[in-house]
Amino acid sequence: MLLGDLIARLDDADVATETLLGMDDLVLLSRIEAAAAQAGLAPGAFAAQAVALFAGQASDEDWVSLIGVMGQTTDPGQACLKKMVEYALRPTQAAHGCGHHHHPS
Repeated sequence: MLLGDLIARLDDADVATETLLGMDDLVLLSRIEAAAAQAGLAPGAFAAQAVALFAGQASDEDWVSLIGVMGQTTDPGQACLKKMVEYALRPTQAAHGCGHHHHPS
């Protein structure tokens, strides 16, 4: 499956939910549930939003890292979603991606 096709599938909340349920990472799942609850979303909807966030804002370095992780697993869908959700769970300044810190004027 091509990366674009995989991203399009994971952008669907039902597919994202199914993929989340297949993950064997209880710590990450609890972080997703907490973030989803804070945002007023179901975990699958939060994960689908994470996919869109990553696709729209990730740096070249993030993409290279994603592709590297996907190449080392038998389940690239889970690896892709995990990396994208971890990106969405980063503190705001880390996810900003411009490489410097902004200070209020």
